[in-house]
Amino acid sequence: MDDATQRPLRGIERLTVGALSGVLAGYTALAVAELVSAAVRPEAGPLVAVGGATIDRTPAAVKDWAIRQFGTHDKLVLQLGILAVLAVLAMALGVAATRWRRAGSLGVLCFGAVGALAALGRPDSTGFTDALPSVVGALAGAALLYGLTGRIGRAEGALADSAEEGGAGWDRRGFLVVAGAAAAASTGAAFAGRALAGSRGQRAVASRRGVVLPAATSKAAPVPRGAALRIGGISPFITPNDDFYRVDTALTVPKVDAGSWRLRIHGTGVTDELTLSFDALLRMPLVERDITLTCVSNEVGGPYAGNARWTGVRLADLLERCGVRPPSRGGPADQLVARSVDGMTLGSPVEDVMDGRDALLAVGMNGQPLPFEHGFPVRMVVPGLYGYVSACKWIEDIELTTYDAYDPYWVERDWARRAPVKTASRIDTPKPFARPGAGTVMVAGVAWAQHRGIDKVEVRVDDGPWQEARLAAEDTADTWRQWSYAWQARKGGHTLTVRATDGTGGTQTEERAPTIPDGASGWHSVVVTVD
Repeated sequence: MDDATQRPLRGIERLTVGALSGVLAGYTALAVAELVSAAVRPEAGPLVAVGGATIDRTPAAVKDWAIRQFGTHDKLVLQLGILAVLAVLAMALGVAATRWRRAGSLGVLCFGAVGALAALGRPDSTGFTDALPSVVGALAGAALLYGLTGRIGRAEGALADSAEEGGAGWDRRGFLVVAGAAAAASTGAAFAGRALAGSRGQRAVASRRGVVLPAATSKAAPVPRGAALRIGGISPFITPNDDFYRVDTALTVPKVDAGSWRLRIHGTGVTDELTLSFDALLRMPLVERDITLTCVSNEVGGPYAGNARWTGVRLADLLERCGVRPPSRGGPADQLVARSVDGMTLGSPVEDVMDGRDALLAVGMNGQPLPFEHGFPVRMVVPGLYGYVSACKWIEDIELTTYDAYDPYWVERDWARRAPVKTASRIDTPKPFARPGAGTVMVAGVAWAQHRGIDKVEVRVDDGPWQEARLAAEDTADTWRQWSYAWQARKGGHTLTVRATDGTGGTQTEERAPTIPDGASGWHSVVVTVD
């Protein structure tokens, strides 16, 4: 080897090579961990485990801000943020390892320990094997960092952990060979891990493809003529599955095999505990209903509301089969805790679930088996309650208990225990800052007050009087209702405001409230300029 490759590294060269070593070690650790997690359980991977732990420990206000800012991309942003932080830390460890080789490698092992603890602490953890991806990945990353920094000579006067740590020069050729081989092997491991995880997911995909939904014994009435207005820019009356909002904490969408899925119903007041398979659920009488869902994180005028035709089994029928009675009939349980396959817990009022409304264990959405993103194979749908207390996706367990005995996930994070949907309305068109021409401008949108219905919508231009809008035909009290107002627009800047009145006579409040703890309130307004 020539002398040029043996000269010591100093200054910016040492920093650059050290940082590159750290990044390669971190990449190797994550790639190996992904391969191991595909064999153990994809949810045990360090990125998913640490991301989930981060979500769990993030203040509710910050989560709400992330949903508002990034919408359904909030999880991608979180994962990219974690990767960016890990990259910076890996570079720092790599630079440190050029002087203190063992200490840098030990730092990589420490991050593996963090990932292992995060995986073991997840609600859906299946045991000590969940720690394996982080541990094995960290060992691989630490070994690589130790090997790479052994090719880097020590700067003059630098302290070493021992006399054996590195030679006097910079073994450039050896470094490049080791680094190149490690990068190629790690990339192969990452692809192999994804392929293995994909093959496991394919069983769930195949099980969904094989589902043929039986005809409902109680069909939804046809959507009335005039319920869907033909106005450009208004939200469609039925929201397509691909456009339906998704807000949850799952960093990776669970792929559940319908063939192995089971639902257990147990707890306080359950006299006949029940475990159901998916096929057994499909053999029960199915009902079909149009129901609008709303997320509690929906700001005034926000997009997190959608209307779909759901097919499922009445939840009240299942509970009665298990001997459950609501509190109004002497039942000891007032809270139904639904658990998802990913460990999420949601608490619903037993009284509301059994009061006659169409609370469903849904298996279908708009005539198709549930999409994975929306809970396949089974999810809860309860009209009139915000999703965080009613709409458990990927459900696998129902426990009857009391509010005094148990706080589910969101209640632990200071959201309200009970959360009926607030009366709300939204202007869909014209959009904020639109520039319509003078003359007749159609102002239109949707209003909702699930389980109470919408009786009236009013529109105000600037500070003028409230004018009653034209309501589309009502489907049911559990669906949103479209509305329109023909505005005779004059040139200049204007503010359009909307409010709704529900079926009980309650008018949407002007008082602004944030989404936390039980849903936003206030009137929705848009500012436009008429040309």
